[in-house]
Amino acid sequence: MKKKFQLGNIITISAAHLIHDFHSAFLAPILPLLIQKLGISLSLAGLLDVVRRLPSLLNPLVGILADKICVRYFIIIAPFITGLVMSLLGLAPTYAVLVIMLLVAGISSTLFHVPAPVMIKNIAGKRIGKGMSFYMVGGELARTLGPLIITIAVSWWGLEGTFRLIPISLAASIVLYIRLKNIKLSEEQLKQKKKSHPSATFKKLLPFFLTVSGILFFRAAIKSSLTIFLPTYL
Repeated sequence: MKKKFQLGNIITISAAHLIHDFHSAFLAPILPLLIQKLGISLSLAGLLDVVRRLPSLLNPLVGILADKICVRYFIIIAPFITGLVMSLLGLAPTYAVLVIMLLVAGISSTLFHVPAPVMIKNIAGKRIGKGMSFYMVGGELARTLGPLIITIAVSWWGLEGTFRLIPISLAASIVLYIRLKNIKLSEEQLKQKKKSHPSATFKKLLPFFLTVSGILFFRAAIKSSLTIFLPTYL
């Protein structure tokens, strides 16, 4: 049976990607205020973004876990967790608490970004490229909206008033639950899951993984070094 392109669900996940990622973009714009509030050095400030990205090392483990259980619940809860933590950064009383909050946000981000493209694949039928294009638009748009939203929020409510943004992420997770709770894998997809073996697939694609991982690593390193301190220097 031909699988349908589920436009409504794809737009829902793409919108959730936007909401999740614009919360993830809050750190750099408010970093100067956090440095001033907590009296931390630039070295410690730079470590914050490293902490937030550190859980991405768990991506392979999350992928294996996603092969064994229903991934929809990762996608549903992650926007709220990330939005909650990132909206409360201004209330962090100490550097240690700030590190823990960003670590939680990083774990939540990993739980969203690993299974979300898999869900897009499952509901896009044979038009996977089109489905992923919607998903990527949400992520790219978030990088623009995130700094704008947090800057406006701080100008209106102050650094410690950004918790008022929490309902946005809560609403996103509620909508995701309503829209995705009944999505099930087709028999064909279940058979493919049973036939596939993670270790065999990894060995087969190892050269590809190493090449792409190297490119992404250096790209992320250069991008982070240029962007995380930009608001601070300005």
